[in-house]
Amino acid sequence: MINLTLLIMAAGMGSRYGGLKQLDKVGPNGETIIDYSIYDAIKAGFNKIVFVIRKDFEEEFKLNISDQYSNIIDIIHVFQDMYDIPAGYRCHALRKKPWGTGQAILCAKNFIDEPFIVINGDDYYGRESFEVISDYYQKNKQHFSMVAFRLDKTLSNFGPVTRGICSINNNQLCTVVETENIENQEDMIVADRNIKLNGSEPVSMNMWGFTPAIFHILEDGFINFLKVNDGQLESEYLIPTVINKLIMNKQEEVHVLRSNAIWFGITNKDDKQFVIKKIQELIHGGVYSSPLFQ
Repeated sequence: MINLTLLIMAAGMGSRYGGLKQLDKVGPNGETIIDYSIYDAIKAGFNKIVFVIRKDFEEEFKLNISDQYSNIIDIIHVFQDMYDIPAGYRCHALRKKPWGTGQAILCAKNFIDEPFIVINGDDYYGRESFEVISDYYQKNKQHFSMVAFRLDKTLSNFGPVTRGICSINNNQLCTVVETENIENQEDMIVADRNIKLNGSEPVSMNMWGFTPAIFHILEDGFINFLKVNDGQLESEYLIPTVINKLIMNKQEEVHVLRSNAIWFGITNKDDKQFVIKKIQELIHGGVYSSPLFQ
């Protein structure tokens, strides 16, 4: 068995949601979505967790989430800070948020020497998703990877969402395009730029598999990103953009893995009750015990 790390991106501001989604309690005993992801990861053979959080809620995060795992699995906390950028560049005084998922992963570069999987802290991916990506790296695979979900299985009933729509050839990722404002409208799925979708499209939900080689790539890419976006208020250094460039330049193959697990997450405030309902169904179906960590 190789060592395998789960990196959880949980430094988001929750501006659309109106609070810290990472700490929202959705289980009957106060469990968070992160709790269920960690439970599934442990079952799938992961042996280290790296949390990417913001320093300003470190104490609250440890108290509500990570302290309960201290005797179960190795835990590391790293901090994403919008001012943590290479020398010679500046963060605009009015900027309010970090620089996106690319910067989030870079925060962990000094703490990971093994294959690792990246997920969002406010998304539920299902145990099968962790098992298929764990199995991929346990077979000593060295390529980057991604777990793909069907678009229609990832939409919200309560408002538009952003998804990375993928094109795939022979189980290799060809492109992933961040597409905004996707929603159901009168039995049709639509998005920005008058895009019409049928729901079967494979999408990335930010469940990526990497080797430590990604860190050097991200460092170089972040400098190039800042050259163009230095001083911007809203620009973000996003993993799909990095991946697209790697594929187009033939620097890296990204193997696409498929999961039949259900996906759900909290994007809008009204999503919370739906997530609570789905968790209850999983408990009643015997997938999880209650309390989760006994």
